[in-house]
Amino acid sequence: MKILIVAATMFEVRPLLDHFAFIRKEDETLSNYQFRNVAVDLLVTGIGMTATAFHLGKQLAGKSYDLVINAGICGSFTRDIPVGKVVEITEENFCELGAESDDKFLTLFDLGLVDPDDPPFHAGKLVNTTVTASSALSDLRKVRGTTANTIHGNPETIRKISELFQPKVESMEGAAVFYACLIASVPFHQIRSISNYVEERDKSKWDIPLALANLNGVLLKLLREMTS
Repeated sequence: MKILIVAATMFEVRPLLDHFAFIRKEDETLSNYQFRNVAVDLLVTGIGMTATAFHLGKQLAGKSYDLVINAGICGSFTRDIPVGKVVEITEENFCELGAESDDKFLTLFDLGLVDPDDPPFHAGKLVNTTVTASSALSDLRKVRGTTANTIHGNPETIRKISELFQPKVESMEGAAVFYACLIASVPFHQIRSISNYVEERDKSKWDIPLALANLNGVLLKLLREMTS
């Protein structure tokens, strides 16, 4: 088995690396590890959709993987998911990809530029149907995500995105991972921990250390189950 872990930044998965045997660093983005009997590559893409799409697309074109795991932190649109909670995002979209018309936002599908069922989209959404037998995964709440170039902090913008796409969480890379993996037909999971709520920006309310501790705990449990 060969697994690719994709993260925007090294600090999001650094605690996990203490459990890996380092093999070599291939370049500035890719490092090779061993965990028990499994080869694990770590791809640190950099923040945002563009960096993620480029580096992941390049990696999937050059190597074969049995599973891709996108790991990171994210913001929650809803208070019923507490800060520190780890979730699996099973549906994604690009909430800024489209056009403004007066006070309305039109998606590419609204504009007729893309058919809602053109691969890899399904009814205008990116949907992950990968099933992996794991209690670490089955215990996670399955949620809809949205991906943006901007971490949103304007109440009116947040309201519009919530009404139009009805996401539970927001990240800056998730939909790019979905797009690349669906196009490449590679099984994948996006696992993220809530570090903050999507609201007017106030970092004093964020808890990144808790989010990272819980995220890496779930990742380690998943890998142990897959290699037992």
